[in-house]
Amino acid sequence: MKHTATDAFAHPALRPLAIGALGVAALTASSYISVPMYPVPVTLQTMTVLLLGALFGPRMGAAMVLSWLALSFTGAPVLADGKSGLVAFAGPTAGYLAAFPIAAFLAGYLPKGDRIGAHALRLAGFLGLHGLVLGLGAAWLSGFVGAETAIVAGVLPFLIGSVLKSGLATGLYAAWKGADKAGRAH
Repeated sequence: MKHTATDAFAHPALRPLAIGALGVAALTASSYISVPMYPVPVTLQTMTVLLLGALFGPRMGAAMVLSWLALSFTGAPVLADGKSGLVAFAGPTAGYLAAFPIAAFLAGYLPKGDRIGAHALRLAGFLGLHGLVLGLGAAWLSGFVGAETAIVAGVLPFLIGSVLKSGLATGLYAAWKGADKAGRAH
């Protein structure tokens, strides 16, 4: 009997594990697409976190993010700039990391439709969830650098990127669902 890579996706018990592993891999890859800044780098992590929640639902999206964070906690270099371990969870970026599973979970409740109204609400949701991540991240960061510096260094430089990543996530979501719908039609 000949087995293919798609067999894992066809088997009901293996499908969630395979999808979860791909989600963790996508998050890891998005961590390495980075513009170094201090104290917080610019990455595609937030966009990927939101997409995982929106595409796979609140529980699966949050589970993928928590699995990725668990890998980091155990020492796997899956975070921005290859960081990992306890230092990442106690350092200046810990608030952003803590916000990720919450954001993924909430993204799972964004509208699923393909009409313009659903896309607009999804974009607004992605923008709001980027705000949640930045807010929780800055709250934690303020313990290291003070509130004013946390806003100036941990929020303001990321606002334009958050708008761009929210727009890109909205487009990628629509493309993914469109391709999924087209694939099911054949």
